[in-house]
Amino acid sequence: MAMAQRWTAERYNKPGFPILDYHVWALCSDGDMMEGVSNEAASIAGHLRLSNLTWIYDSNRITIEGSTDLAFSDDVGRRFEAYGWAVRRVGDANNTAAVEDALRGIAADRPTLIIVRSVIGYGAPHRQGTREAHGEPLGEKEVRLTKCAYGWPENAQFLVPDGVREHFAAVLGRRGARLYAESEALRERYRGAQPALSRELDLMERGELPEDWDADIPVFPADPKGLASRDSSQKVLNAIAPRLPWLIGGAADLAPSTKTNLTFAGAGDFEAGDYGGRNLHFGIREHAMGAIANGLALAHLRPYAAGFLIFSDYMRPPIRLSAIMELPVVYVFTHDSIGVGEDGPTHQPIEQLAGLRAIPGLLVIRPADANEVAEAWRVALTQKDRPTCLVLSRQALPTLDRMRLAPASGLARGAYVLAEAEAPEVILVATGSEVGLALAGRDRLAAEGIRARIVSMPSWELFEAQPEAYRAEVLPPDIPGRVAIEQAAVLGWDRYVGPGGTVIGMRSFGASAPLAALQDRFGFTPERVAEEGRRQAARTRAARGGASA
Repeated sequence: MAMAQRWTAERYNKPGFPILDYHVWALCSDGDMMEGVSNEAASIAGHLRLSNLTWIYDSNRITIEGSTDLAFSDDVGRRFEAYGWAVRRVGDANNTAAVEDALRGIAADRPTLIIVRSVIGYGAPHRQGTREAHGEPLGEKEVRLTKCAYGWPENAQFLVPDGVREHFAAVLGRRGARLYAESEALRERYRGAQPALSRELDLMERGELPEDWDADIPVFPADPKGLASRDSSQKVLNAIAPRLPWLIGGAADLAPSTKTNLTFAGAGDFEAGDYGGRNLHFGIREHAMGAIANGLALAHLRPYAAGFLIFSDYMRPPIRLSAIMELPVVYVFTHDSIGVGEDGPTHQPIEQLAGLRAIPGLLVIRPADANEVAEAWRVALTQKDRPTCLVLSRQALPTLDRMRLAPASGLARGAYVLAEAEAPEVILVATGSEVGLALAGRDRLAAEGIRARIVSMPSWELFEAQPEAYRAEVLPPDIPGRVAIEQAAVLGWDRYVGPGGTVIGMRSFGASAPLAALQDRFGFTPERVAEEGRRQAARTRAARGGASA
């Protein structure tokens, strides 16, 4: 969020109009200082010299298991100084004058960490400073004793003494009302002085897109050689971004590979002292990258964050949080299958697609060619209250002939009939790079007189949101012969192929070998598709012919 303030201030603040001039405060604990994501975030904040960011570290040195001495002996202050932060220390949380002095003394040229030493459960005579105060209720007797220690009526419950409400209204309420009125008046003057920028801010705050934001998205001609979906994504992204000024993002040190650099004139880089650039460089900090993207979205920007699909494991917590918080972050994941070849099992994603599809509220799209990529970006950026994962290939995918096949706009419905057959006997369902494989298998089946329907299914979530009638139209119940093809774990595909259907997928980790060798080894070949299609077509014929068939 501190990065968002710096970027929006750079674009929208004008002389006499400091309309986006806020400071970000965060409360953190001993546990937070142990977690890896806090270190990633602190490192990048120090590098960017985000002086609009202050963390207040409540250091009570107690966790659920007991004293932090059990597992934590970092000198946190020196660590943050090494990150480039200013560090201030308050020796006693109850010294309110010292706390106020620290809050007023934050650095003007870098982020600030305020370390406040405290006693957990302070005032509870038998529990203060213990692990029990961390994870257990005090209990009725201890609560009464604590109230006595504070000079509070020991039997009072939910007591708000006379004068408290009046004090809040007179101080915080009055000040808040004044500041709000001043802010609204400033914004109204800004509308008159900067009408174009003000319209942008209004759209941002409503979660809306500019008119004609997608006018320059290319239409890709049919091409049997095609291009990788990461490459077509780069073309689409750079066609959209000039018309959507608050679309910003980057990768975890992988922009040249994920093809997520904004390359148009004036895009620029977001760096310390130059916060107007739209290319963000997260370094090798996937977890922090996802968390930062959530903060940018909370500030009404449209962020994207990119990496290899295998590395989505590093950032699953922020992806899950973006789904819980209903934030329209776009995650761009490339190198989507065993198609990464010689990089081998450590870099070949297997279970990641199933894992992402399991997150409620997350939209996962794996497009089959360049024109499906274009439609995927259209869908992703029109989401107002959920994140999207675009899952893209490293290897080239044929650009399908849409004069002969169904239009790519069918992607918006999650699955669509890409190629039809008269009275189909088998349905071949595929995503991403395997759609081309399904088409090749269809041609082999056609040569044998077997009629196959091809369904491109880039998004389970979009398909499940369609009316039942549409889903039955794409996958008719009276065609039990079905084959699903995806270079990933088979988990979940049974819902679409049925108990007797076939899934050509991965039931093991990958291997280190060239792509063609991997496809042969794991059965991603036209011959295997035709073989399974032949068997499934026989099932359909048997069902249509009755028990005697």
